[in-house]
Amino acid sequence: MKLRLLLTTLVLTLGMFFAACATDSVANNNSTTANKSAPTTESKDLSVNNVNSNTTNAGPTLGAPAPTFSLEDQDGKKVSLSDFAGKVVVLEWINPDCPFVKRHYDAKTMTTTANKYKDKDVVWLAINTTHYMGKDKYKEWIKTHNLSYPILDDHEGTVGKMYGAKTTPHMFIVGKDGKLVYQGGVDDDNAGDKGKSAINYIDQALAELTVDKPVSVATTRPYGCSVKYAKN
Repeated sequence: MKLRLLLTTLVLTLGMFFAACATDSVANNNSTTANKSAPTTESKDLSVNNVNSNTTNAGPTLGAPAPTFSLEDQDGKKVSLSDFAGKVVVLEWINPDCPFVKRHYDAKTMTTTANKYKDKDVVWLAINTTHYMGKDKYKEWIKTHNLSYPILDDHEGTVGKMYGAKTTPHMFIVGKDGKLVYQGGVDDDNAGDKGKSAINYIDQALAELTVDKPVSVATTRPYGCSVKYAKN
């Protein structure tokens, strides 16, 4: 009788032990799954830049005339898009404080591409719409990175909104006929880990345009820091 009671107690104890283990296992698995499925704030901020839809316009459509503008460069000289009629013009939205911009300039993505085509009727213009930045910073950046092209001052954000510029960098290409032929990112390497396997969309488009071919990839998703527009 005592043996039967002892066995019954042992069975009940083991049952409670295994049930507790199973519960802990499920809880741990659920926690691991949640941690894997929820990206950190840091990773989201690096890969996707949230832009207030009220800050920018949609911008021009591909094949439409590019909005004309006149802006002062780092030395106060007025530069107009119309100055380069009949040439291909690359517009690069820039912010020297942006980590994405710094990464591309350290890697010489912009300067190498600009220098490659500067003798093929291609003009490169950097535009800074950062509301708090002055021309002294432009001059410093140009000297540090040995730029062969100017940085135009758009701190009021007028031209940025005309083009619907959302990120730094955000790239636009105007064809020889004055129409927009490309808008989007500089390449497909938003994480910065592809190295030489990254596709430089600007280089690809310019290679086609300089031999009178249409741009095969005309729209891509821009990535980078949000353009720091002046608050209304």
